Amino acid sequence: MAKIRNQFVCQSCGHQSAKWLGRCPECSEWNSLIEEVAQAGRPAGALSSATKPLPIGEVTLDDAPRLATGVAEFDRVLGGGLVQGSLVLLGGDPGIGKSTLLLQALAGAVAHSRRPVLYVSGEESMQQTAMRAERLSLRSRELLVLAETDLDRILQAAEETRPSVLAIDSVQTMHSPAIESTPGSLSQVRETAGRLLTYAKTKNVPVLLVGHVTKEGGLAGPKTLEHIVDAVLYFEGERSHMYRILRATKNRFGSTNEIGIFEMCATGLVEVPNPSALFLAERPLGAPGSVVVASLEGSRTLLVEIQALVASSSGLPRRTALGFDPNRVSLLLAIIERRAGVDVLGQDVFVNVAGGVRLVEPAADLGVLAAAVSSARRRAIDPHTLCFGEVGLAGEVRAVPGVDLRLNEACKLGFKRCVLPEINRTRLAAPPDMEIVGVRDIEAAIEALIP
Repeated sequence: MAKIRNQFVCQSCGHQSAKWLGRCPECSEWNSLIEEVAQAGRPAGALSSATKPLPIGEVTLDDAPRLATGVAEFDRVLGGGLVQGSLVLLGGDPGIGKSTLLLQALAGAVAHSRRPVLYVSGEESMQQTAMRAERLSLRSRELLVLAETDLDRILQAAEETRPSVLAIDSVQTMHSPAIESTPGSLSQVRETAGRLLTYAKTKNVPVLLVGHVTKEGGLAGPKTLEHIVDAVLYFEGERSHMYRILRATKNRFGSTNEIGIFEMCATGLVEVPNPSALFLAERPLGAPGSVVVASLEGSRTLLVEIQALVASSSGLPRRTALGFDPNRVSLLLAIIERRAGVDVLGQDVFVNVAGGVRLVEPAADLGVLAAAVSSARRRAIDPHTLCFGEVGLAGEVRAVPGVDLRLNEACKLGFKRCVLPEINRTRLAAPPDMEIVGVRDIEAAIEALIP
């Protein structure tokens, strides 16, 4: 019989202590250590195998194809579909559409695999899940639903039904009888994830986990959870906007640069094959503080509008940025003040990426800078002109990758002129059918965009 031992676990960082402490020595949080009971023995999720070590050249590779879900944007982010035996973690804000995306992906997996899939809900009853499926017009008899939080019963049901995909919604609601602590505690999350990892690897079945997020936007639970899974996906977007973006922050079987874009409709999530056209559909023409930038997300090019508003400040200047790093905005404003001589540091500055998109690529620097200067001078940028480029502290405009992909997408949408780094202009393999203006610094960029 396994030995029973008590331990005190920090609910913030997962630090374990043999005795209670008022302050966690790892993360310095007060009153965060809670007593939990665990069984000492084989670590949760450790894979038992009778195989012996082999030379790496003699290891047989599994040529089984990926399992397509039928949701092309979801498969794109995964790298082409679900890998057999993989463990995927999907996180996002409450109400963003995680369960809806999961149900649609499972229904698509049924159509491709011709085998049943199992959706386990620990937050909703079977009737509530059926109501969502009815709204999404998902009526497949192979889409099995189970409302359960006991991990032992879930694994038993999986053994009986032998699904092609197992989905758990959510991992924070599951509990294992071997751990005497409440669902959602660090010990329970670790135990649950470990046993599901064992199931995925031994049965060669992909397992999808839905995870809660904290108020800071990170995944709730121990960081170990993100380490043991094969892929970590974030479903993001503003609930006031219709668009949702699926982004991978970790993927052992594909790129982390790909994104999937969906539109939330009354009948569920609809894939957006040409997001650039939708993002620019409501762009105001001839308005100061508006510019279009070409951002590269994996193999996909997005043309999005960056808006800036520079207004007189009545006290301490405010800095607000939606869809862009606020610290990066402050840095670019300082560069504008010092290198271009435009007074923006004493003004209120508001930056917004239209459509609820979040830009993380440095190539958007030139767009933010141009929008801020355009608003400060109250002079509009030509609506048929776009720009991109990284801006350095010395005011130089640095080269960015994927220029050909960006320009090809811009040509499709009717743009006639592009301002980009001079180095990129000299390295163009085949200049597209548009005017290309290369700039070396922000003074030249501002002159080209706002003459």
